[in-house]
Amino acid sequence: MTKKFGIIGNPIKHSLSPVLHNYWFEKYNIDAHYSILDIKESELTGIVGEIKKGNLSGINVTLPFKQKIVSHVDELVNDAEITGSVNTIFMDARETIIGENTDVFGMQAAYLKEVDNASRKNALIIGAGGVSPSVILSLQKSNVHKISIVNRTLEKCIFLKKKFKNLNIIQWNNLKDEIKNYDIIINATSLGLKNGDEFDFNFEDTKKNLIYIDTIYNPLETKTLRYLKEKDIKVFNGLEMFIYQGQKAFYLWNKVNPEIDQKLIEILFAKLK
Repeated sequence: MTKKFGIIGNPIKHSLSPVLHNYWFEKYNIDAHYSILDIKESELTGIVGEIKKGNLSGINVTLPFKQKIVSHVDELVNDAEITGSVNTIFMDARETIIGENTDVFGMQAAYLKEVDNASRKNALIIGAGGVSPSVILSLQKSNVHKISIVNRTLEKCIFLKKKFKNLNIIQWNNLKDEIKNYDIIINATSLGLKNGDEFDFNFEDTKKNLIYIDTIYNPLETKTLRYLKEKDIKVFNGLEMFIYQGQKAFYLWNKVNPEIDQKLIEILFAKLK
């Protein structure tokens, strides 16, 4: 019987998760299929129920459900327990619905290995939404010296500071002036997402040795990323993080550690052009 997997979120049509996982299912001769599951928040209980019934073998979770799904699983483990943010769900041998977080691994594997002398670096996270706790934890695990966060809604930053005591909060109105103080800037908002809004200013006054990371992968280059790239700033889009978090999720579901091969990279790039 073909196993069924999928991803939930909103917006969700831009997701390349089906391309990623179906490629690996075919490569490793696993009888399974992965699809987009377009659901509303009111249907979260039902979708988890489908895993309990065995109709679904696992799901990925993206914005805006990463925190909202927490109350619907039986147990949070590892990074999900620390962040209170879930992006991968499955049922274990005890028939317990497990909520796990592979975003932290994805962030570290994709980008933070590139950071030298992390203990001397200051990082700024723009955005306090679903992926932000994972970004904070990945920076902590990489021993980044100082971690700051800025968000249009201040209350969301305050909520995160309760979880991560050493987090420094920046006022949104000061963002344009503050960016010059940071060695690493991470866009954890949806600003720049395909067919969405962009930042309403350019990142003019940044350090010359800045590392800019965009958690968005569709489009491959947001307006801000392209602008900084033209200034010879070291930039990364969200594609590598997406691939690595997917790799770990695939392993959790199938106990196979899939290869990130050149053919897969070419297929993903082709989908984003």
